[in-house]
Amino acid sequence: PSQFQYRKIWGPSVSLTWLGHRSLSPCYAKGWQLMASCLGLPQSTAKVLVGGARVALKIIKNVEKYKEAARLEINVLEKINEKDPENTNLCVRMFDWFDYHGHMCISFELLGLSTFDFLKDNNYLPYPIHQVRHMAFQVCQAVKFLHDNKLTHTDLKPENILFVNSDYELSYNLEKKRDERSVKSTAIRVVDFGSATFDHEHHSTIVSTRHYRAPEVILELGWSQPCDVWSIGCIIFEYYVGFTLFQTHDNREHLAMMERILGPIPSRMVRKTRKQKYFYHGRLDWDENTSAGRYVRENCKPLRRYLTSEAEDHHRLFDLIESMLEYEPSKRVTLAEALKHPFFDMLGMEPSTKMWDSSRDISR
Repeated sequence: PSQFQYRKIWGPSVSLTWLGHRSLSPCYAKGWQLMASCLGLPQSTAKVLVGGARVALKIIKNVEKYKEAARLEINVLEKINEKDPENTNLCVRMFDWFDYHGHMCISFELLGLSTFDFLKDNNYLPYPIHQVRHMAFQVCQAVKFLHDNKLTHTDLKPENILFVNSDYELSYNLEKKRDERSVKSTAIRVVDFGSATFDHEHHSTIVSTRHYRAPEVILELGWSQPCDVWSIGCIIFEYYVGFTLFQTHDNREHLAMMERILGPIPSRMVRKTRKQKYFYHGRLDWDENTSAGRYVRENCKPLRRYLTSEAEDHHRLFDLIESMLEYEPSKRVTLAEALKHPFFDMLGMEPSTKMWDSSRDISR
């Protein structure tokens, strides 16, 4: 938009503040290249005061592969803006983009901490179930909007779900002798569309961050929107318990964890996969007596054994998670179905007026 005059960033009285709360001195304001190379990363993020408004600025390294990825992300973000001009579907808002001396720069609405960073800063204390409900509903709604527009996000994880405002209330836990944070508002936005893929586009063989990767991706059976639903199931579980469901970096171990938690992989998927090296006579080739086998046995358990309460509400939550962690993509719950799940029936009945962003209509 015309009101964003980016050249004003470089005035002598302006300093930039990185999201890590470190100031970047104005003496670095000679160009983006120095800023980007300071961190040595493919991209950097600054929050900048522009025309009286704070925006987040994503700065891409002047390297062709990163610039091409940025162009693809911009294409997706422009389509999202076109399909959702009122910004009601809880995907991060791109304000503008530009090229500065070879650096692709994208400006976004400024948001709070990611749901992962808040969890980490809170000593991995799980979110209360009423907050899990609000957050899960919004994630389902945002990603359903993508699916309705023939997009698959492919990289859903707590790091890519940000609070609009991550201010919190602090209380002291006498039993554990520690401060505990409770976020004041659970309004969220889904971010990072750098890997988002339209139905008609080429589908990379491997997508998603490891811990949130669906079985059909690991087994190279092809993927589409259901792989996002699997990721959301893993995310909701993590919000509820405070730790990752599938904590591994190895395909075979990942599949073993799935079987330990969810039961045997369906024989159809075993027959169809090109990854026969993971199977022997139609079963997962996994030795429980190795150190890796003992690790999985000791650190993973059937899904319902992670319940922290026998209350009906908690069982409803796990019923929803189970439907999202269905092995067969064709049998996995859709997000349209998920939004109608009984777990969400209590929305609006809880004392949670502060939990919603009042400018958004997310009624069912």
